Amino acid sequence: MTTNGLLNIAIYFLVLLAITKPLGVYMAKVFEGERTFLHPVLRPFERLSYRLCGINEEKEQRWTEYAASLIAFSLVGFVVVYAIQRLQGFLPFNPMHFGTSRAPSGATPVTPDLAFNTSDSFVTNTNWQAYSGESTFSYFVQMAALTVHNFASPAVGIAAALAMVRGFSRQESKTVGNFWVDFTRGIIYVMLPLALAGALILCSMGVIQNFKPYQQAATLEGASQTIPMGPIASQEAIKMLGTNGGGFLNANSAHPYENPTPFANLVQTLMILAIPAGLVYMFGRMVGDTRQGWAIFVACSLMVLAGVFIIYSQEQAGNPILTRMGIQREATATQPGGNMEGKELRFGQPGAAIFSTVTTDASCGAVNAMHDSFTPLAGLVPLVNIQTDEVIFGGDGAGLYGILLYAIVAVFIAGLMVGRTPEYLGKKIESREVKMVMIAIIATTLSILIFTAITSVVKLDWDHHQYWNPASGNPTPAPTASVPPSTNVNNDGPHGFSEILYAYSSATENNGSAFAGLSVNTPWYNLTTGLATLIGRFLFMIPLIAVGGSLAAKKKIPETSGTFPTHGPLFVGLFIGTVLIIAALTFFPALSLGPIVEHFLMHERHLFSLLHAVHFPVWS
Repeated sequence: MTTNGLLNIAIYFLVLLAITKPLGVYMAKVFEGERTFLHPVLRPFERLSYRLCGINEEKEQRWTEYAASLIAFSLVGFVVVYAIQRLQGFLPFNPMHFGTSRAPSGATPVTPDLAFNTSDSFVTNTNWQAYSGESTFSYFVQMAALTVHNFASPAVGIAAALAMVRGFSRQESKTVGNFWVDFTRGIIYVMLPLALAGALILCSMGVIQNFKPYQQAATLEGASQTIPMGPIASQEAIKMLGTNGGGFLNANSAHPYENPTPFANLVQTLMILAIPAGLVYMFGRMVGDTRQGWAIFVACSLMVLAGVFIIYSQEQAGNPILTRMGIQREATATQPGGNMEGKELRFGQPGAAIFSTVTTDASCGAVNAMHDSFTPLAGLVPLVNIQTDEVIFGGDGAGLYGILLYAIVAVFIAGLMVGRTPEYLGKKIESREVKMVMIAIIATTLSILIFTAITSVVKLDWDHHQYWNPASGNPTPAPTASVPPSTNVNNDGPHGFSEILYAYSSATENNGSAFAGLSVNTPWYNLTTGLATLIGRFLFMIPLIAVGGSLAAKKKIPETSGTFPTHGPLFVGLFIGTVLIIAALTFFPALSLGPIVEHFLMHERHLFSLLHAVHFPVWS
């Protein structure tokens, strides 16, 4: 690790700390209906939205009504996004004629299974992409379908989190707020102003924003190159602020049109955690004790820092096999050193380490380096971050209600240890709350492990194989052969297993990043990862809204000398321990078959080639 790298890390966390309180105070005022400095400009638009949609902003909802409204909105959003994708050939702003017979050669057709996968991916804030944006979708689809839900899906997550927060801030209440009001305020007062400012900043740094057709250019060798264009800056800003992660271009934030400079990289990385960190402070303010928010902020920050330093140290150390071959891996004045495969020189090791940690701590999924190219232990960090249920700050809203889930588990464990009924913020945690929490945890766990296991071993009949999983790049089997979906991996051995495990972890936990060596644009993967995103979103979210409703109906009990303090170092340690122990107990066997065993094999000079014809060990 270099001085410059450590300075980058320090600057990032200092700026994040500086913006957390102001943004948290602002959001608390917005969602409690208080006046803010933007109300003179934005309040008329809020009122107009209510009038047009027939919303009574004074009417509140029980948790069942709140959840039903949330599901109804998501369902309508899914149908609209699906229809826009399938009809893109008839819609405007399509200079490359995608979805028509005049589409460029190599364009990806939007099949029903791909449209299903993309629709539920963007509606659930996952942004898992089984396609390359520049060769699949028109500008209209990118704007009217995908970018719209880059605003809507995080606003839905924030609304769900507010329902749970009100469970702690209210007492003897039958309602948890109004979904439509919370959703509208989240977009108008939070998402739109920040995204507008972010887009202007990114434009000033070189992120493009236009409606031109793709450009043709001649290379130095005389070959023809197609250069994509498009309204990228407007999507890039909300992609980060909304912890969405779906790139306009296939290379995502590694592409210079999306992320052109080191300073742009810093800004985008800050955008990812700005709202999740602010929501943590907002939580403390809304429950009347900001120490609660700061305790969670400290716990999450410590886990982020741990992830950054593990990735940075492992990637800076590089591949030991190359070291044995006499290849220099130390950083010098002219090269960053370490494992630079899949990384951009303009970001270097620290820029990639911070970004990859933050994007998987939040449910963002944007990438500025290829996680599939990381050394085994460095690749383990993004995978574990995702498998913690995205509660290390987490996504917009989704992170906060996940954090509160684990806080409930932590105080439940503390209560068991001292033999008294657990309580959190003056609310007793009883069997109903614990059951709902367990449903949420078990749903995501089973989704990841079952889909990974089935995909790793299932055999598909040849008659149906060409539809379900026409894996590209592999030898065509004999007509009588049974070919599993695991043939879609580009790497043998444990690394190939890691690619499958990462895919279903990312889909279930609504992250969207990938070990991109896995070919996933087939009906098998589109449907199974699509189902995983729905399970991870709604079977995790709805039980926690129910917890909010249950807690809101309870009386607050006074604090006594026996009350476990949830604002000090002891709670910080207990919270971190709860998150990591649950993840370890759940996923250690699976991780042992993937990155952990790959790490030890790498030190025994065994690698797993991108070419199936080359078997390990490559060097011995």
